[in-house]
Amino acid sequence: MRLWTGEALRQAVGGRVQGVLPQSISNIAIDSRLCPAGAAFFAVQGERADGHAYIAAAAQAGAALAVVEEAKLGSLPPLALPLLVVDNVLTALENLARAARARLQPGAFVSAITGSVGKTTVKEMLARALAPFGRVHLSPASFNNHFGVPLSLARMPENTDFGIYEIGMNHAGEITPLVNMVRPHLALITRIAAAHMGHFNSLAEIAAAKAEIFSGLAPGGTALINRDDEYYQFLREKLQEIGSYLLQSFGRNSEANYHIMAGSDKQQAEKQEFAVQTPFGQEIFHLHVQGTHMMLNATAVIAAAAELAIRPQYEKQGSHIVKPYLAKIKTALADFHAGAGRGARYYLPLPHKSAAKGEFLLIDESYNANPLSMALALKMLGEAKPEAGGRHIAVLGDMLELGPETQSAHEALAARLAAAKVELVFLAGEAMRFLQQKLQQHHPAIEVHWRPTAAELIAPVENALQAGDCVMVKSSNSIGTAKLVAALLAGRQVR
Repeated sequence: MRLWTGEALRQAVGGRVQGVLPQSISNIAIDSRLCPAGAAFFAVQGERADGHAYIAAAAQAGAALAVVEEAKLGSLPPLALPLLVVDNVLTALENLARAARARLQPGAFVSAITGSVGKTTVKEMLARALAPFGRVHLSPASFNNHFGVPLSLARMPENTDFGIYEIGMNHAGEITPLVNMVRPHLALITRIAAAHMGHFNSLAEIAAAKAEIFSGLAPGGTALINRDDEYYQFLREKLQEIGSYLLQSFGRNSEANYHIMAGSDKQQAEKQEFAVQTPFGQEIFHLHVQGTHMMLNATAVIAAAAELAIRPQYEKQGSHIVKPYLAKIKTALADFHAGAGRGARYYLPLPHKSAAKGEFLLIDESYNANPLSMALALKMLGEAKPEAGGRHIAVLGDMLELGPETQSAHEALAARLAAAKVELVFLAGEAMRFLQQKLQQHHPAIEVHWRPTAAELIAPVENALQAGDCVMVKSSNSIGTAKLVAALLAGRQVR
């Protein structure tokens, strides 16, 4: 499938051509290991590697074109593919991203999602909810930084109906240039929480940085904010400072435009049910994922999907479209399943070396962690119901980038573990020492084991497993608990 013509890409990027431009470009890549045949390879200078060193590998993978910098042209080996020579490759990628956004057809809608927790899950849920209404393009994985956002935009097909982009940040000022590329019709903030506190002095500073997402809103755009968030009013005022946009809210608060109706939520073993009051009427929704935080994520998605898919047609065609459109969103969300590292659940047989028979439940939350997401995950673990004789087991690794809050944030998990009735805890990383000591001092009934690394926990965890156990694994990504999850999954039949 053609994504760009060679000439359209050249016009968007600028620069001079060395060789013959290909007629068709099928993809955009910045990593030679993930460069499909027919792609244009942008040799960006990364934090640890320079893409110019991997152009030959990209050519071998079948790249149709390489975008390179003038200053580095002389150091390149002989290459059997055309080059587009520019002053700065990252700037060229950003220009292509803007061109991709600009060429969307009238009637297409773009959304941008940020927040301290739930960004990727909400993005994936929203893509599923909008799929019945048109062609959806979304940023893959967690492509939410100064490389991932322009790359995701540059890959957006011209005939896209709904573009969905996740935008992250570690410092103030990082969201503004990214959202100005995306120019969303809808900007969603999931929740404000203590993440990246090593780079901020307060939650208010984090909220202000997240509010930068409003600065890129397209004319007539919509801001969607969590009504339950303690920074709701702060974010509302930030929006008003930026301009006149439609404000919509979601949450449990009955004043939210889209709110979970009191007493409507029902938790079952493998699913949950809840009713949402929307500006267009009520609907009951079902999720095959657990956790009250997932219900709130889904409510944000229902709001976003309704604003993007229902409101424009409601204004054109009237109220008769509401019920079938809400039904489509309901059906789509009922098919959603949590992804690896973000709440995926696996029923697994006990290790072969164990003489015992039976299964245990593995809850994979290993992708990332901050104090709020850790608290939500532990609450979800506590809500899980072990089979007869089973236990609640937590396998936790360090939460990073918390600065002066590191000790207190890790110690605070002790009370949450006790509240979740966790009986056995495995910890990895230096910061988890604080939690180990807190548990030993104040919760001696909870058995706790600490190791320097997640890899060193694999054997102890496997040896401890019993039939009926519920095991939840969570840490900041670089701690490596995903490898522990992979070890538990390896060679086992998943149910």
